[in-house]
Amino acid sequence: MAVNLNIAYEMWTPGACSSVNPMGNVLSGDRIDPNADSYGRYNANAGARRLFDIAERHGVAASVFTSGRVAEHHAGELKRRADVGHEIIGHSYGQDMLFPYLSEDEVEDNIATSTRLLEQATGRRPRGWISPRITSDLAVQQRLARHGYQWHGDALDDDVPYLQQFDDSEILAIPFTIDFNDLPHAMRFGRTPAQFVDMFYLTVDKLLASNRETLILDVIVHGHCYGRPAGAWAFEDIVRRCVDQPGVWVTTRGQIFDYVRPFFDD
Repeated sequence: MAVNLNIAYEMWTPGACSSVNPMGNVLSGDRIDPNADSYGRYNANAGARRLFDIAERHGVAASVFTSGRVAEHHAGELKRRADVGHEIIGHSYGQDMLFPYLSEDEVEDNIATSTRLLEQATGRRPRGWISPRITSDLAVQQRLARHGYQWHGDALDDDVPYLQQFDDSEILAIPFTIDFNDLPHAMRFGRTPAQFVDMFYLTVDKLLASNRETLILDVIVHGHCYGRPAGAWAFEDIVRRCVDQPGVWVTTRGQIFDYVRPFFDD
């Protein structure tokens, strides 16, 4: 079992903010909600750093979904985390910039700008891309391949990676598992951090006991959700369990790509 620990390190564009807030009620119309705005800004200001520190204490690298604006405004922090081994992944220029809402020119600019900013901040060109809400289509995925991306995680339609081949390029789709994502867990379903841990432990126990197939299991935490002290302990419990668990490969999506990609050449 490959377990991929994912940290969402995100910012929104000026005039936009997080679509969720901890109050449970949203302002009507198109008004910017100061509560949701402040809630989201916690990610880059404090929460993501706490999650990085947890991973590093246990000697593991995380896959990091990174907004271009993070690279623009927190370049030093991003480089420091990349230098210790975390995998920096393209994740749109701003968390509110969703591909279904963008024109072709805006899509091209988003990918090019995000890629350039991430490379400038870290000194490394990102190899992988995961869109906000996992919302890219085949046309966007082909565009990612043309920009040199080796893999994307915008797939929910299989358990194992598969190769997408276009007329002029190719890219590996590494599907996402969505069962352990702190935002819907807390905001949509109203579950507790303890339930997050218990569900993960039970799932790992059952899957390892069945021993019937090779699987990828994702854990996704956001700096503005479980990056807060009341949720960060749950992430640490899961990290500790994965590190100590025989039969679990704690890895990144880039490492999965490196392992899997040669099989498609046979």
